[in-house]
Amino acid sequence: MYETYYGFTEKPFSLTPDPKYLYRSQSHADAFDLLQYAISRREGFVVVTGDIGTGKTTLCRALLEKIDCATFTALVLNPFLSEEDLLKRILQDFGVVSRADVKAGRLRGVSKQELIDALYDFLLGLIPLKASAVLIIDEAQNLPLGVLEQIRILSNLETDKEKLLQIILVGQLELQTLLRSPKLRQLDQRVSIRYELQPLDREASGAYVSHRLAVAGGSAVVTFAPKALDRVHQLSSGIPRLINLLCDRALLAAFSLRTNRVLPDMVDHAAKSLDLQPVVSVRRRSRSVAASLWNGRVSLAAAVAVMLLSSLLGVSMTAIVYQRITAPVEAKALAFQTTPSSPVAGPSDTLRGRALPSNAAFTIMLGAYPAESSGVEQVRALTAWLENAGLPVYYAQLDRGVGGRWYRVMAGSYTDDQSAARDLERLKAAAPSLDAHVTATSADGESP
Repeated sequence: MYETYYGFTEKPFSLTPDPKYLYRSQSHADAFDLLQYAISRREGFVVVTGDIGTGKTTLCRALLEKIDCATFTALVLNPFLSEEDLLKRILQDFGVVSRADVKAGRLRGVSKQELIDALYDFLLGLIPLKASAVLIIDEAQNLPLGVLEQIRILSNLETDKEKLLQIILVGQLELQTLLRSPKLRQLDQRVSIRYELQPLDREASGAYVSHRLAVAGGSAVVTFAPKALDRVHQLSSGIPRLINLLCDRALLAAFSLRTNRVLPDMVDHAAKSLDLQPVVSVRRRSRSVAASLWNGRVSLAAAVAVMLLSSLLGVSMTAIVYQRITAPVEAKALAFQTTPSSPVAGPSDTLRGRALPSNAAFTIMLGAYPAESSGVEQVRALTAWLENAGLPVYYAQLDRGVGGRWYRVMAGSYTDDQSAARDLERLKAAAPSLDAHVTATSADGESP
């Protein structure tokens, strides 16, 4: 309707994941560069997460367009597959089998092991060609546990020197929680790079709208008033998909009035027709604190306290009472007292079962804390902060004789000290007062 009137060559705010419309905000540009780096270095498992509508699929499409011809790619958009169907889809995308073969059922009698062998032979055949293979799985939070385990097994396809298959899991925020479940511990330990896409801020939201108008060819004809863009950002919370919905309806309203300027009331009318209200979830607020932390704007003590509160909000309780106290660190922290509505495990119970993996060569040492209520709560808060930043946390028990029992806290499991040093640098940039260091582990997986 309005496309012809404004001179657009196509619909500027379509919901389809067209890679040419990818707007490289700081977060999206970082994710894109990180994925390209991971593919070039064959980093193994990579996990990219983001809230609904943040542009994960569009990012995947744009990445595929930039991959060179020496890299074979497989993109799985439907996560509701059996283990065998997943393998067939991968082989189909790599060109090992044809779509006609799959549709005709010619692979029906082929066993799962035979499919894996065929994939392994294909990957080995890429070595003399100096080619590589990448598997991207979208909506990975919906993958059944059995399929995730199969994907972990595929990650074992390797030579003595390198991985044969680069695997990128893309999904909603729940994927982070899923991977940290005890049943997927082995897979989670194989993840070398994690990244979470962030919603757009006000400036980026305005630039995003201008970008899409320009790509569609109508930026010189129709514009959004600055206050209209303010409303777009407020109502969408910076989620690209919601921005598309709002702007599409707002352009329709402007077209009905035959005006070339979109005003705030048109955006409000669009939001009303979509029944859209600005909502900022508790989890998003806690993520914004984490983002600020990585940018060095929040002290470790304050961040740990806020993360602790966020974790407590997920527990059934009758009251949360907090008071501000002075802490001998960079800023003030919050002390919390809770009254659970049901019995909970003892404080030390929650710190069991997090031993450093036996194959870890290096880890980041955070410190040691007494195995009493106050020390355990400090460990819990530190753990919440670190895990929110994407680092797995491990504990080791120490017996100091008359000094009592203590918990040693470690972050990350690494096969080389360079990777550990990079994460340590990020941690210290976020919290300069943090007394942490990279340390080698002993043969039994414990840090000396």
